[in-house]
Amino acid sequence: MARLADVSAPPPGAAAMKFSDRAGYLERVRNRKMAESPHAFVRGSTSLFYEWLQKHDQGLPQGPAIWICGDCHLGNLGALADLEGGVAIQIRDFDQTVIGNPAHDLVRLGLSLASAIRSSDLPGVTTAHMLDNLLAGYIEARAVPSGAAGRSDDLKKLIKRAVRRRWHNLATERFEGSDGALPRNRRFWPLHRGERGKVLSFCHNLNMLALTPDTAHHGKATWKVVDAAYWIKGCSSLGHLRVAALLRGKHHRMALLDVKEATAAAAPAAPHTSMPKNHAERVIAGAKAISPNLGDRMACGLLDGKPVFVRAISPQDMKLEIDSLTGEQTQTIAHHLGAIVGLSHRQQMEDAAWQSWTKDLRRTADAKADAPTWLWASVVDLLASHELAYLDHCRRFALAK
Repeated sequence: MARLADVSAPPPGAAAMKFSDRAGYLERVRNRKMAESPHAFVRGSTSLFYEWLQKHDQGLPQGPAIWICGDCHLGNLGALADLEGGVAIQIRDFDQTVIGNPAHDLVRLGLSLASAIRSSDLPGVTTAHMLDNLLAGYIEARAVPSGAAGRSDDLKKLIKRAVRRRWHNLATERFEGSDGALPRNRRFWPLHRGERGKVLSFCHNLNMLALTPDTAHHGKATWKVVDAAYWIKGCSSLGHLRVAALLRGKHHRMALLDVKEATAAAAPAAPHTSMPKNHAERVIAGAKAISPNLGDRMACGLLDGKPVFVRAISPQDMKLEIDSLTGEQTQTIAHHLGAIVGLSHRQQMEDAAWQSWTKDLRRTADAKADAPTWLWASVVDLLASHELAYLDHCRRFALAK
């Protein structure tokens, strides 16, 4: 259990940063982020993707009902540390996780990769080859051990960097290296007076043994809440409650907590399935099934009457960030990301169910070139609809400025 420090007063300079219209400001931030590029728009426009699914779901292969990410795009994959310090590339965001059709994750990831290809000014044939590699990697997931996912140069570099990272790297990146308090800047805002006490009390009552990997080696740890701030992070979730909390434990150990409001999933769930009604519990159940490295170090609770889930951010947790792609690089990444998503699905199925599911997918992959596969047809249709929506968003955003 964490211990409450004397942090009742706002940090110096906080009085100068009063954002009374928090919701309005965050909406403007979200709109600006989504206008940066077609790929950024795809990441932030999850509702548009789900609207498309409502109309076209019957045209997709219907796989076994399992936990899926629900929002499987490039920014939601990356390096994740487990409780023993091991690092693997896994899915890292579960706001939209549901028990649903595994084909949805493939389509969402295919759209994300295709939009990244478009943003990199690569020819259309690159997209066609990429989708072939994505599907092939997914189907062959059983032959790719989780530790081998880094064979792609980009993923190998990500794992290499992640393994070497320590707390000072995280502190420098996230909050300017200070161990005494979180900064107050465009990313970290002062909490409203009523929120602050509730956040500190919530963190005080957390069981840190379930969240941090190193406490297991030091027995029961006593943690002190050093500071907390409203965290401006992500895109589609902007506007919902999100808090960063800084804690100090024994032997000068530090912990950074990400406390995030859990909202109803827009992703379609499979019929006749049973999931936790509490949205935070649903998020953790999905994370444990899909990405144990993350799911096994998460907790949930109620903060100000809202369901929230918590994770202690490890220095080894790193998002996959790719600014531009080359043709060859795209094919390798697509194959290995397909394998990673495939492994996250396969570990939830019996061997017979996986064999039957991949047999159906292999049959579509072997279709003649003049008969587009479901994945190609889906991604092309989504690209077209998202391009129109992106241009309209940019126009509305520009006129509103």
